[in-house]
Amino acid sequence: MARPDLKTLDDLTRRLVDALPDELGAARDDLRERLRPVLEAQLARMDLVTREEFEIQKRVLERSREKLEQLQQRLDALDG
Repeated sequence: MARPDLKTLDDLTRRLVDALPDELGAARDDLRERLRPVLEAQLARMDLVTREEFEIQKRVLERSREKLEQLQQRLDALDG
């Protein structure tokens, strides 16, 4: 399981807090400090993979699919 990227997590936290009304004033700063650990904990509980891991598995699947198609063609040729 991949740990959340801290830069991405900081950006997500900032975007969420920035979406709050300006009238909340100091509460926004407090919320920014409290929201990040909550987000980090919840994301850590999810079964996430990094983009790199995803791309590797995608390539493995593509190669497997190509091999399966080749085997299917060979089988069809033997049956024909």
